[in-house]
Amino acid sequence: MPIRATVWNEFVHERENATVKAIYPEGIHRTIAAALSSDEGIDASTATLDEPEHGLSVERLAKTDVLLWWGHKAHGEVSDSVVDRVQQRVFEGMGLIVLHSGHFSKIFKRVMGAPCSLRWREAGERERLWAINRSHPIAQGVGDFIELTNSEMYGEPFLVPEPMETVFVSWYEGGEVFRSGLTYQRGAGRIFYFGPGHETYPIYHDAQIQQVLRNAVRWAHNPARPWLDVSTAPNVPVDQAPEKIEKRGGSLHAAGEEGFR
Repeated sequence: MPIRATVWNEFVHERENATVKAIYPEGIHRTIAAALSSDEGIDASTATLDEPEHGLSVERLAKTDVLLWWGHKAHGEVSDSVVDRVQQRVFEGMGLIVLHSGHFSKIFKRVMGAPCSLRWREAGERERLWAINRSHPIAQGVGDFIELTNSEMYGEPFLVPEPMETVFVSWYEGGEVFRSGLTYQRGAGRIFYFGPGHETYPIYHDAQIQQVLRNAVRWAHNPARPWLDVSTAPNVPVDQAPEKIEKRGGSLHAAGEEGFR
């Protein structure tokens, strides 16, 4: 069966900004979905913010192997209940690919447990993404680097946890560098953050960027069945813990561990 990818986009800029609409007349999500679907092994569909449940119902997520997330202007409008739902699916094994300004989305900050803030400057500068992990599946078919004529600068420090792997590091004309391709795992779900993708530049039309996205979908896919169901994971009662637990002063302590705080 093909990998079922859902491309989520808030779909705000394309309807409010003429420059963005000219570059992505049908939305960033549809451009990305078309690029993914050029791979016969990927079946890509889309969802947007203004759909019921943001297009991410329980049933829809159950049929999603990998979720791609692009957000920028409307992070705060995303329902916490939908974020909870997406987080659980990641824990259960759904892949998550977070794009560009999605670094500040509720779901990315949730699964990272960190501020996920960074330095930025929009000056239309050249960006060169160096593939520093050339053997990684996500970097296959790319070459030494990807060069984007115009891009928004994202710079360090990028306040995220230490990744499992750093696949790409970006350099900008202003001299800044940025870890622009990072992998993580949360529960059974694989996560990839990919930095380039500012809405006023045709970055998602670039053939090498599209190759990275197809590679990332294949890497993030967890084909194991059944997926881990965290809602039914066993909880061990305190009285059945392997160590005797004593309650003192309103706190739980393992017996014999003096000075535990």
